[in-house]
Amino acid sequence: MSKKTVLLAIIATTGGALLFAVIGFARGQATEPSALDGQVRSKEEGAMEGVLVTARRNGSTIAVTVVSDGQGHYAFPRTKLDPGQYSLSIRAVGYDADPIRVEIAPLKTARADVNLLKTQDLASQLTNAEWLMSMPGDERKTYLLNCVNCHTLQRIVRSHHDATEFTHVMQRMSGYYPGASPLLPQRVPAFDRNPEDLERFRQPAEFASTINLSKVSKWEYPLKTLPRPKGRSTHVIITEYSLPREVSQPHDVIVDSDGMAWYGDFGQQYIGKLDPKTGKVTEYPVPELKPDQPRGGLELQQDKDGNIWFGLQFQGGIAKFDKKSQKFQMFPLPKELDSDKAQVAMVNPEHLEVDGKVWMKDAGSARSIVRVDLASGQFQAFNPFLNRPGHNAYGITTDSRNNLYFMEVRSEYIGRVDAKTGEATAYRTPTRDSGPRRGHMDSQDRLWFAEYRGNRVAMFDPRTEQFQEWPLPSPWTSPYDAVLDKNGEAWAGGMSNDRIVRVNTKSGQVTEYLLPQETNVRRVFVDNSTTPVTFWVGNDHHASIVKVEPLD
Repeated sequence: MSKKTVLLAIIATTGGALLFAVIGFARGQATEPSALDGQVRSKEEGAMEGVLVTARRNGSTIAVTVVSDGQGHYAFPRTKLDPGQYSLSIRAVGYDADPIRVEIAPLKTARADVNLLKTQDLASQLTNAEWLMSMPGDERKTYLLNCVNCHTLQRIVRSHHDATEFTHVMQRMSGYYPGASPLLPQRVPAFDRNPEDLERFRQPAEFASTINLSKVSKWEYPLKTLPRPKGRSTHVIITEYSLPREVSQPHDVIVDSDGMAWYGDFGQQYIGKLDPKTGKVTEYPVPELKPDQPRGGLELQQDKDGNIWFGLQFQGGIAKFDKKSQKFQMFPLPKELDSDKAQVAMVNPEHLEVDGKVWMKDAGSARSIVRVDLASGQFQAFNPFLNRPGHNAYGITTDSRNNLYFMEVRSEYIGRVDAKTGEATAYRTPTRDSGPRRGHMDSQDRLWFAEYRGNRVAMFDPRTEQFQEWPLPSPWTSPYDAVLDKNGEAWAGGMSNDRIVRVNTKSGQVTEYLLPQETNVRRVFVDNSTTPVTFWVGNDHHASIVKVEPLD
């Protein structure tokens, strides 16, 4: 047996059903029969808290994860695992485990005690945030947040490029469609590679060549890691649903009133529906508007009638999917607003019933806000950045009067466009270079949004024109989006550290839930119909949808 082999004791309980508390045995939670439980230990630490244990039944597309408590105990409720043969895996930075196989029988509790060994390859386990924590340097590291949209920083730190080579690599990478991935690369045809443009990549290229393996055989800076979950952060059950196409990129995930999870594909012309009860996935091909342009869309939203709207990116328009007829209605940009560089990333139909108009954002050469009147078919363009050269919107949302709010990820501003007058107003966040990315309005017409570079969740109250910010405890979380739930707690997701963030906006307490694998978090969604609320997100780089169920 090699040193990396983990000794695993798997004892099937053959007596009557053994009643254990659901994960919260020592937390005062109501007791529930366990399908599987056990202890997690290591020689170095003894009983280990905060180890993620994932169970997947053979042949299933659904994986369920629980987290070990302060006594190293983990337990899967019987309602979460059907009888059958399962493979277990763990996530605990600094430790490894061989796959564990266990049989779960009806009305019985199986037991699998897990003994972990120190990993021999810590670098392969680091998240993007942990690489950024480990790298020497200062604000130059911030540039690398542009890279994690498409791939892990492992590709950079393990490379051997020198500064000159990196300059050309970065210029080439900038010509890929934002929804490109290593499995499905897509170039932007309108991208012009200007030799003079190389200079803007010089500084980040020089930095990248100092933190990779171009001059050394081993990184000369210590590798730093985030602590494992503890306390309330272990009170959670996580379910991950694999999608049928390996290249799927579920950028946005939302849940409708029937409990179905809908997602848009960032890299291809699909929207899909997941039934969380069965794991069944149904996909609907989205018509193409521009066959010669990159495929895929970004924002997915519902209108008040439950119809699904989809931003079509370089296809140059938006689409509406009628769930009853299962047909698409396409809204391409008119010729006067269209171009090869048009990029309709965001769409918002949430309050179209106010005036019959749907907002969208063109992130291409026009860099404008666009609105379409569904009755007349007329498009109207707004440019709230005329007096602020270099500014551009990213996320958009609307208030109850269908006024538009936008966030500027490349600055520290959010803004508003008045639905009646078209007048635009910009507001500067308290944190400089905060990078507001995406957000949503609450029932009081307050804007909740994520500050991508500021590492904060923020709220803007239009009535007082005041901001409030909540710093996140883990460095380089890189929150992409934020939303307020029915209990007054704000939720966000770390694009760089695989952690879902729950902020008590009254006390300031922050709870972080670590996800079972590398998860490129984008749009976040909270289902308020459950108690506690349920959090949903797409794993944009691993073709899956993730459901997070806090236990308190």
